[in-house]
Amino acid sequence: MGQLTALTQEVLAAILKSIDEGIHVVNTDGKTIFYNEVAAKHDGMEVKEVLGKHLLTAFPSLTEESSTLLKVVRTGKPIYNQTQVYVNVHGTRIDTMNTTLPIFVDKEIIGAVEIAKDYSRMKLLSERLLDLQKGLKKGSRKRVKKQVNYTFNDLKTVSPAFNSMKDEAKKLAKSDSPILVYGESGTGKELFVQGIHHESLRAAGPFIAQNCAAIPETLLESILFGTAKGSYTGAVERKGLFELADGGTLFLDELHAMPIELQAKLLRVLEDGLIRRVGGAENIVVNVRVIAAVNLHPSKALKEHKLRSDLYYRLNVFTFSLIPLRERKEDIKFLSDYFIGFFNKQLQKNIKGMELDLETFFANYYWPGNVRELKHTIEYMMNVCEMNILEIEDLPVMLKQQLTIVCSSHQQLENLSLRKNLDELEKSLILSAMEETDGNINQAAKLLDIPRQTLQYKLKRLSL
Repeated sequence: MGQLTALTQEVLAAILKSIDEGIHVVNTDGKTIFYNEVAAKHDGMEVKEVLGKHLLTAFPSLTEESSTLLKVVRTGKPIYNQTQVYVNVHGTRIDTMNTTLPIFVDKEIIGAVEIAKDYSRMKLLSERLLDLQKGLKKGSRKRVKKQVNYTFNDLKTVSPAFNSMKDEAKKLAKSDSPILVYGESGTGKELFVQGIHHESLRAAGPFIAQNCAAIPETLLESILFGTAKGSYTGAVERKGLFELADGGTLFLDELHAMPIELQAKLLRVLEDGLIRRVGGAENIVVNVRVIAAVNLHPSKALKEHKLRSDLYYRLNVFTFSLIPLRERKEDIKFLSDYFIGFFNKQLQKNIKGMELDLETFFANYYWPGNVRELKHTIEYMMNVCEMNILEIEDLPVMLKQQLTIVCSSHQQLENLSLRKNLDELEKSLILSAMEETDGNINQAAKLLDIPRQTLQYKLKRLSL
């Protein structure tokens, strides 16, 4: 039995050593009982320098409170995807993203295991990103002149509501106040923001965009605020995006993905216009207009504690809520024709338009990916189309499945006319909503997730 246990331990150790992620295991005394080569490489250590030693001996910059391993041993609660910055015994700064789990045997905690991902390479890439954002080539003083690729003229629409929003944005662009833009994925948030920058008094200044999603807090902080020389081993004086955007606009996309602690630092910059590099002591004045965007409704982001309320109210001086494609039906046909013309030139084709059944399907489809989804759908269809007109048969597989679902739920229909079938489905849903709300148009419109005016138009068109 003892041999079996030893064999099991040997096999387990072999498995853990073969895993391509850092594995670090400590017992309840904080001593390392397993430490693989990947973890050693991440930490800039030799396995023998850590194995059998107390955690705080190998990593003296950590404490009982800051160490995720020791915290899990103490609390018995797991910690998922938490960044940790520490200095090893050689004085080298280490950046990792850790998932740390307690180890229980017969309901008694015997230690903790940590799975660590190395972000040193990502840090190097982020520093290269900052160099690129400067618009400078190494050893050259030539600056990149073009700041934005799009203006409001590139935001194509025939929707009166959307055009009204564009007009308002042009007026407010002259201000230096921060702006918050909300819109679903694919509604054109960055294009809209670039349009604001182009119309602003900062148009000649830099425009820098940074997506806040999926970047560890320690990296995002250095990307935004820069680093001071000596703030950690190997650190150099490096400007962050706020300094690079001085005199221009900084666009922070998916702001709700930014860690809450970092949002507090962003708020301070908005309040006093001062930034401090990571590891630095000097305050630096910056003149930057911040425009932020979220694809989660602000009220939901606040409720789920993904957005600080004080930051929201500071950004919420001017707010724009980009209208989803399904709520501006007139744009579906207009944009479809525009994209057909665009891809005709790009693909050297001569597609004349769309068949009527396809137009009807497009008009009634939900378009969860909005304009981006419509554009990519047209691009796919233009590539596979063998006629001089786009047809139902040219739809991507996913949209064909949507069409199949609609038709299969209405097997009683007499023919396969898409337009007739969709009209019948639309009429059925509207009647159900009106019956559910006892004829209250406002409430029925909410159930159908369409504007009240749209419902009134459909009631008249369908003679209901």
